[in-house]
Amino acid sequence: MQSLDERCLRYLAEAVGCGSVRAAADKLNVNASAVSRQLAQMEVQLATPLIERHRRGVRATPAGSLLLDYYRRQASDREDILAKLTDLKGLRRGHIDVVLGEGFVGDLMSGLLQGFWGRHPDLTMTLDLAATNDVVRRVVEDEAHLGLVYNPPPEPRLRTHLAMPQPIRVLVRADHPLAAHPGPVRLADLAGHRLGTMHPAYGIRQIIAAAERAEGVQLDPVLITGSIGVLKQFVASGIGVTLLPAFCAAQEVAEGSLAALPLADPGLDGVEAQIVTRLGRQLPPAAGTLLQHLARGMAGEAKGGARNPSSSR
Repeated sequence: MQSLDERCLRYLAEAVGCGSVRAAADKLNVNASAVSRQLAQMEVQLATPLIERHRRGVRATPAGSLLLDYYRRQASDREDILAKLTDLKGLRRGHIDVVLGEGFVGDLMSGLLQGFWGRHPDLTMTLDLAATNDVVRRVVEDEAHLGLVYNPPPEPRLRTHLAMPQPIRVLVRADHPLAAHPGPVRLADLAGHRLGTMHPAYGIRQIIAAAERAEGVQLDPVLITGSIGVLKQFVASGIGVTLLPAFCAAQEVAEGSLAALPLADPGLDGVEAQIVTRLGRQLPPAAGTLLQHLARGMAGEAKGGARNPSSSR
């Protein structure tokens, strides 16, 4: 039976993940020729190509993708076993990788993580901000234990543990003319105002684009960014308005500096913020404990709209 060399599998994973053999070699601190040679030997051994080269670098063939899935499962299983062995000594050590949209930072830092570290002070954590599509990718490829994501696209490899309705609102400064608008705002009502939006890779922008198509409206933003913080400053400075879930600016709305106005399009009400993991992944104890803590805390903070945690999605 053919064997799979773990070093070769790692080279394959890094080459595909970095997008090129040279970038993978730099990350691994080895010669690019060594990476190319190992990959070529594995292709000969398995009698099938594993990567294909294109103008922007390399990508996995179907056979390469199968090997990558195997490598990630092996790495995940190894991590889980080591974490469970640690757990036999009590939840005193462990590291958790979380990837999330920027809008969730306020919720986490407003007390959820403070309470978690109060109970588990020796656990460590990486929090990486990413666009919706990248949050999903990193979770399904086991680069992160947990993902906090807004309006993720359908993905059968994801498991949703908590889904909370988080409708999109028009965010304006409290003294903006739209703040006195009677009733829900239509997208067409924004035509005369300077608008800032997120990049298309973000779930927020994707759901707005669907609403534009449904209403037959085309918004023309003057500002496109990957930062919710930039959009909030854009609004707070009086330059213009934006479209964001209200929870992204909960503090500013509570303080009265910004106002969150409802929208008339029903499609902008039925969107959700979700806590997700890869379907079938057994989380290490530290990550599993954080998942339970976040699900309880975020469900408790939602005012009448959160669903119960679900294991069926």
